[in-house]
Amino acid sequence: MENGYIILGIVALLFLSMYGYSYLSVAMEKIKLNKEKKREARKDELRRQERIKNQEARDEKFRKFNKRKEEIKHELMLLEKMKEKQKVS
Repeated sequence: MENGYIILGIVALLFLSMYGYSYLSVAMEKIKLNKEKKREARKDELRRQERIKNQEARDEKFRKFNKRKEEIKHELMLLEKMKEKQKVS
């Protein structure tokens, strides 16, 4: 009977080791997928930040362009007024 318990223990250990081995591959795959998701999330966040930075740069250029445009309009208006004053005089 002693040998029966030993054999039963060995068989149980065999099944436990097979279960552990198969579960290990599943667990490793889940870990790999989680790492990949985190990496993709990081990449997406970096892309989003880069887009925001680029948009801010475009907005700044647009503001400068509009400011310069208004300055030129103002200068042209002043020149027109000066021209009209010279014609009147």
